[in-house]
Amino acid sequence: MAAGEINPPLFYWAEHIMLILGNNEVIMRFIPALVGAFTIPIFYLIGKEFFDRNVGIIASAGCAFSAFLIYYSQEARAYSLALFFIAIATLFFLKAIKSGTLSHWGLFGVFSALGFWTHFYTILIIVALVLYALVLWIPHVRAEINNLKMLVVGIGVFIILCFPLILVAIQLFTLRTASTFTFGSRGLDLISGIITGISGFNYIAMLPLIVLFILGIAQMCSINKNKCIFLILITIFTFAVSYIISLMIPLEPRHIIWFSLVFFLGIACSYRTFYTLFRRPAVVYGFIAVLCIITIPFLLNYYSEYSKPDWRGFSGLLQEKTTSGDVVVAVPAYNAQPLDYYYSSVKDDTREYGATTSQDLKKIYSQKGNSTMYVVVTTDISPANPEGDAIAWLTNNTHYIGQDSVIYLFGTS
Repeated sequence: MAAGEINPPLFYWAEHIMLILGNNEVIMRFIPALVGAFTIPIFYLIGKEFFDRNVGIIASAGCAFSAFLIYYSQEARAYSLALFFIAIATLFFLKAIKSGTLSHWGLFGVFSALGFWTHFYTILIIVALVLYALVLWIPHVRAEINNLKMLVVGIGVFIILCFPLILVAIQLFTLRTASTFTFGSRGLDLISGIITGISGFNYIAMLPLIVLFILGIAQMCSINKNKCIFLILITIFTFAVSYIISLMIPLEPRHIIWFSLVFFLGIACSYRTFYTLFRRPAVVYGFIAVLCIITIPFLLNYYSEYSKPDWRGFSGLLQEKTTSGDVVVAVPAYNAQPLDYYYSSVKDDTREYGATTSQDLKKIYSQKGNSTMYVVVTTDISPANPEGDAIAWLTNNTHYIGQDSVIYLFGTS
């Protein structure tokens, strides 16, 4: 991390342990899938703790059928695990608000720390929860002095467990703000991306879900103003801070995956509006059906087409084209990692290199001799080489051979 790695290490430690069981897609994606499934009952417990059993059922259905959460529960990255820890931290936070016990506040601190060790951006919801507690108690500081002391204990546990990582995070934030943007969503694009993703990447469903979320907040305002403040404060704080930070460092909607918890909680609370009108348990079933139906278009496409580069299939294409002694170049250079998971230059008797700029490509080309040079390119070339000189060199010196999913193969004579 000191050398520039921008992700905390907890998820990668866990993946390293999993490698004992083997090295394949199932093993690498097992932890995200497992904690993704375990997050569903945590959403239920949060909803039940926040308001009632029906809110828990609807919120957990939102988690179970969410295209956004399914997608990141089937990817070997840290987002699913970060949501899992933050969901547990939120559950203990809600319990601590009611009980004021040392154990609940301590566990809030522990799981918040685990979330931060998994993904840096979880700090946003941790701060938002602390702010909510302060808004709740500061106006009545004398009466709530014991609760404030317990809150300090929870914060203290978090700081102690994260102290070395906090220092590194500050250094990395400084480093990122000093670098040029090459990817990410900025400003309102980021905010709309969060809502669109949580809405199942479905623009048609997004508006009704936003309306239900607002209805849920309105319901809480009429029933329990503190719960209304909870939903509004975390939403406004998340969007406002994310908007500002996105203008400073690269951010993507997936970094704010934990907002799905607040979003589905607000949607679930809106059931009271319809329950008051119809007075039937079928209202809850209706919510579950809606949350399931809006995901169907995404899932039909998701399970029938590739949503990521198919490096396995591409490696087969590459092996068909190459002959002994040929040169294979991965562009950008870091594409060598996923390529080499399936492709072996030793077995294929080729020479493999990585390149990111036109200078890298020129150097390799000058050393290839009479061999054919094959260039493996993905759309990452644009953010990795914003100057565009690598694309210009490829345009002038190579010809298109073929592709598999979004991986392109070019060749030289």
